[in-house]
Amino acid sequence: MLNHSRQGVLSVKVVSHFCFLMEQIPSCDHPIPGWVDADVDYQGGTSSIVHTSTEVIGKHCILELYDCDKNKLNDEAFVRTSITIASKVAGAKLLNLITHRFDPQGVTGLALLAESHISIHTWPENGYAAVDVFTCGNHTVPDRACDVLRTEFGAQSHELKSFSREAPTGLRGQLRNPFESATSFF
Repeated sequence: MLNHSRQGVLSVKVVSHFCFLMEQIPSCDHPIPGWVDADVDYQGGTSSIVHTSTEVIGKHCILELYDCDKNKLNDEAFVRTSITIASKVAGAKLLNLITHRFDPQGVTGLALLAESHISIHTWPENGYAAVDVFTCGNHTVPDRACDVLRTEFGAQSHELKSFSREAPTGLRGQLRNPFESATSFF
């Protein structure tokens, strides 16, 4: 359940034992990944940034959850709620969420984030879930989403692999202006 207060603070109340209070992080619909000057008003449309050779554009986490609560893994509504909470705790902007429950068991969920995505695939019969979290920009922390999902599904053990995603070689050193590029499509 999300509650917005008048002071600009977002309170996230979670069904289980997660309870967070955090400031809202303004996020435009495109995080403009990899652009190094965080103080520039990208929505104003006047800035251009030059990529550097060691530029990190995001972080990708691959999470394996073992010995999870089988009922939670098979509960589509629980999966939806958990993904929603995980995206908020990571500081990401949730654009769309789609889930599907399989017969006789299992749920797949995919969250489209302004910063990229969160996906989960569950195998209740094995107490297992495969999770993928990728976020761009410097305002998100995908590890936090992984922590939420690990705890929410009651994983008795887990394996987390994460790595930084760098700007593609072809973009390094180039002057980029998203507003110039966007107008060329119309």
